[in-house]
Amino acid sequence: MSPDNSAGSSARGPSFVSLAGLMLLFAVVTFGLVALLTNIFEKKQEAQIPFVRLEEVDEITTDPQPWGVNWPDQYDSYLLTVDSEESEYGGSEALTASKLEAHPWLKRLYAGYAFSLDYREARGHAYMLSDQEVTKRVTERKQAGACLHCHASIIPTYRRIGLMEEGMTEVTAEDLAQDFNWPAVMTGFQAMSAMEYADAHAELLKTPDGTSGEGKAHPVSCIDCHDPKSMAIRVTRPGFVQGIAALAKSDDPVVHLPSVERWRNGKRERDYDPNLDASRQEMRTFVCAQCHVEYYCASKETLFFPWANGLKVEQIEELYDGHKFPDGSDFVDYKHGETGAKIYKAQHPEFELWSQGIHARSGVSCADCHMPYERKGAMKVSSHNVRSPMLNVNRSCQTCHNVNEGELKQRVELIQARTQDLIERAAVAMTSMLDAINAAKAAGATDEQLAPILELQKKGMWRLDFISSENSKGFHADQEAARILGEAIDYCRQAEVAATKLRAPESPDVAVEAVEIEGITPDDKAPIR
Repeated sequence: MSPDNSAGSSARGPSFVSLAGLMLLFAVVTFGLVALLTNIFEKKQEAQIPFVRLEEVDEITTDPQPWGVNWPDQYDSYLLTVDSEESEYGGSEALTASKLEAHPWLKRLYAGYAFSLDYREARGHAYMLSDQEVTKRVTERKQAGACLHCHASIIPTYRRIGLMEEGMTEVTAEDLAQDFNWPAVMTGFQAMSAMEYADAHAELLKTPDGTSGEGKAHPVSCIDCHDPKSMAIRVTRPGFVQGIAALAKSDDPVVHLPSVERWRNGKRERDYDPNLDASRQEMRTFVCAQCHVEYYCASKETLFFPWANGLKVEQIEELYDGHKFPDGSDFVDYKHGETGAKIYKAQHPEFELWSQGIHARSGVSCADCHMPYERKGAMKVSSHNVRSPMLNVNRSCQTCHNVNEGELKQRVELIQARTQDLIERAAVAMTSMLDAINAAKAAGATDEQLAPILELQKKGMWRLDFISSENSKGFHADQEAARILGEAIDYCRQAEVAATKLRAPESPDVAVEAVEIEGITPDDKAPIR
């Protein structure tokens, strides 16, 4: 019997071990699945409740700190806009390098205008107010309060002044915190546009910021782009609201803005309103286009965006050419300090140039590249460290472009280098033009003789300034940038030639026989613009 018992025991042993192993494996798999499902459930719950409101924020909370308590991920990245690490794409822990020293021709371009005193490389949004407060353009020249339209978190101040203009003798923090109140904002916006910078800045300091009370002004903040109740993206700048409404009424094709096209094809019972009509993807551009645009911001008229004819450089120029100030005088930004020509000063027309480029046509917003999405736990949030995509190629570019980082950077650098080369060539043409005009004036040229030449000067300098002031170095629309700079060179050279003729001796009348060339008739001429 021993052999039989031994065989039975041997047969039962492996079966028991196999069964125990299967049970253990089942337990491990079950535990893993439960853990995975629990994690998925927790992540879904986390995604459904994207924030916990620990601090109350409202329409007066221009201080970003209490917003940061509720939305710490966004706030932490916003704080990084101090960008103290200097690079070719921005950043400095002190005032940035002077563009006037790096490019001396800018002093002649801006002769007679405050930018000839002080003009520096850009820094992060954290410095947008403090840098303006100390620039020589403000400390040594009188500037308009309209500049604060973009450099400060100013909407509660507009609203406070608007309410006072409408008859309220005392406006409390509670009054300002109630609701946005567009009519009051518009009234205050118009009033502050007529103020000098120092007076407008003083009004800014009278407005409570929601935490520290009076006496504290902030650069662009959470409240400027987000509704404090819902956190929805919104447009708050009156200049943009009026400008985009004027653009919608124009005939300029804007296929990259489908909501504008839909409004045009609709009943038009009211003006186009980005906060009501635009898609969320469009709003991810519009919140930036509140400020990164061309606009008039001196004190002879309320600040305005010149888009009633369209967004192209020549359409804006056409609007300026036909525009009159409220006092009836012709529109002009400044008279050139050397020639006396009436000049248009471009601000920073990023939105206008982007609108002519491939990224706009492809539905890519400003935020997609400059505020790319990041994964924070179960949440996908936009980085609020607004900066050049070249400092974050992986998230900014490679989401769409399946190309290695080195090649992408090389593409961008090539476009920007070619644009900068064209800018420098246009600058040479511009300085040669100024020399020729000054020589013609010294030789006794009359105002009547100089008038068409100064008009060419205005056209050439407007186009050079439009691209040199735009902060992408042509990348937003490289072909459009090249076209505009080509025209700048052409207009400057035309003016130079015309001015040179004024001081040249008249040539004697000489009969010249026409030379016949096969395929070309005497009527064939190069087009003159």
